[in-house]
Amino acid sequence: MLANSIKTCLLVLLLLIVSACASNPEPRNRELSASQKSTANDVLFHAISLVGTPYKYGGNSPNTGFDCSGFVKAMYEQTIGLALPRRAVEQAAATQPIDKSELQPGDLVFFNTLKSAFSHVGIYVGDNKFIHSPRSGSEVRVEDMHQSYWLRRFDGARRVMPLVA
Repeated sequence: MLANSIKTCLLVLLLLIVSACASNPEPRNRELSASQKSTANDVLFHAISLVGTPYKYGGNSPNTGFDCSGFVKAMYEQTIGLALPRRAVEQAAATQPIDKSELQPGDLVFFNTLKSAFSHVGIYVGDNKFIHSPRSGSEVRVEDMHQSYWLRRFDGARRVMPLVA
């Protein structure tokens, strides 16, 4: 009798576990609200106004120049008052991971350019393009993520906007 009770309990427990695994969690809404899209546009307009600003390692202002993470930090801080961390790897850790297929303007895109994860960052513009401050001797510019250099080095995408809902 005790063996039958144990078998019944184990069967019920197994059914509960299987049914829990089979249930579909509610999908997360990854679309940006109208106010988030407006905020992202503000960030992008400011960023695009600085195309041509020289690269400067450690730079974080249009007067002295920008490095990649200094550019991203300055765009969010100067436009919407959001203080992101200074380094690209820290910016990746402080923002919400999203799938590449979910990219929206204003999201951050990360690349492995120094044989180190999340060593380069830019701001997604849309249409597979991003704006960034690439390297010494160059300047802030918009580039296509489909270029082979960037395709091979893509490290992931992150969303900043939910922090500013």
